[in-house]
Amino acid sequence: MARLSGKVALVTGAASGIGAAAARRLARDGASVLLTDRDLAGEEVAARIVADGGQAGFRLHDVTSHPDWAAAVEHAVSDFGRLDILVNNAGISGGRHELMDHSYDAWRQILSVNLDGVFLGLRHAGPRIAAAGGGSVINISSILGKVGLGGAAAYCASKGGVTLLTKAAALEWAPLGIRVNSVHPGFIDTPLVSNALAEREDGNEMRVALMAAHPVGRFGLPREIGDAIAFLASDEASFITGAELVVDGGYTAQ
Repeated sequence: MARLSGKVALVTGAASGIGAAAARRLARDGASVLLTDRDLAGEEVAARIVADGGQAGFRLHDVTSHPDWAAAVEHAVSDFGRLDILVNNAGISGGRHELMDHSYDAWRQILSVNLDGVFLGLRHAGPRIAAAGGGSVINISSILGKVGLGGAAAYCASKGGVTLLTKAAALEWAPLGIRVNSVHPGFIDTPLVSNALAEREDGNEMRVALMAAHPVGRFGLPREIGDAIAFLASDEASFITGAELVVDGGYTAQ
């Protein structure tokens, strides 16, 4: 398949999990991909894409930093000539926090990565995508941007913010030919989920309960979210903007 041939994508949080799967799928569909992350493991992901015949590069990137965003976008354009696709995937769970004693610092850390990072991505990449004649932005929200979960107030607030930021951007940028959509994964078998569960004393029991909460009876796979991202990035989704693509094994259907 080469449905993204000639396109250039920037994927944040691409060292592992959903971001790495998205980068691999976009490259298989013909896009040149700049992977960014704070984790140098992203270099290995990019190298594997190149070894498999794709075009990819890697750059260290803190999504809460204005200068890092400016540099990442310029790096994508200087290396590959343009920017057509932005995948705002980088995020943190932040751990479990009860509202009665939730620290402001922890609240701000989660919001700064999960929500401010998406805003900065839009702000810095948007003009470059517009200059290329339009394109596609995919913001990774969550089922917890649609329903709540106790002990995850900041995470829910951040992902709910991504949901409506996406819709506002879609309305503003439709005249520019830029489509903006959000993807809402259920619980996906990624390091982010595994690490969050490992921090809990009842982590194993919680994993079993969460799997059972998905009607399909399992966690999702990163590639299943990568497939959804690639669809939204392609012209097959040319009439889709401001939408919420829920990929959750039926979790929110209940």
